[in-house]
Amino acid sequence: MSKKLLAGLSAFASLSTSAALKTQTVEYTESGTVLEGYLVYDDSLKGKVPGIVVVHDWMGNGEFAKGRAQALAKLGYVAFAADIYGKGVRPADAKAAGTLADRYKTDRPLFRRRLRAAHEELLKQSRVDAAKTAAIGYCFGGTGALELARSGAPVAGVVSFHGGLGSPTPNDAKAIRGKVLVLHGADDPFVPAEEVSGFEKEMREAQIDWQLIKYGASVHSFSNPKAGSDNSKGAAYNEKADKRSWLAMQSFLQELFR
Repeated sequence: MSKKLLAGLSAFASLSTSAALKTQTVEYTESGTVLEGYLVYDDSLKGKVPGIVVVHDWMGNGEFAKGRAQALAKLGYVAFAADIYGKGVRPADAKAAGTLADRYKTDRPLFRRRLRAAHEELLKQSRVDAAKTAAIGYCFGGTGALELARSGAPVAGVVSFHGGLGSPTPNDAKAIRGKVLVLHGADDPFVPAEEVSGFEKEMREAQIDWQLIKYGASVHSFSNPKAGSDNSKGAAYNEKADKRSWLAMQSFLQELFR
């Protein structure tokens, strides 16, 4: 394992804010709706660096997404945790989260506008190299990362962690301008085999540079420690898959921006 990957894994394991890490709450808007993102970067780095949009899971822009943004900043990126739902709109439980997430899954144009607004806000940051941006997302946010790419946004690549892979408009994949990495739980009951094969067909027909990595004995939400440990519930944490997927993401980003 390379020294860079070991350093990255160490940064991921410890999410405490270092002395050089700066965080900032950023308000921005989309069609008049106020959104509240979270910006984080290493203040000790000089010059412009690549920027990454982090798209939250169905619980909204909270602790998990912000923690991943911090881990990315420790790797040398400017990270911006997007807000899809709107300022102060945070579901209280899974039922409310499902209702909120479904609003965007069934209205892909709205979903894409919110995603594009986050990317455009990232591009405004003075520390970001506008020619070097990407997006990652988790669950609902994994779907979002793919939708950002399908929207034709100028991103070098996107990474989906245990996200939904289906698209109501698969021909939109032809608008993708960067590379695609999907990190998927092999036993995820919420993303059935036909959805996975449909995604593969979509990527092939659009001639996208894509990768799909499946993690054995892993279900939905395998990267979130708060998902529990019972695979029979369909969503559960898997430490091996979590760490392996994070390393796969790092390798992918290094390839994009080297």
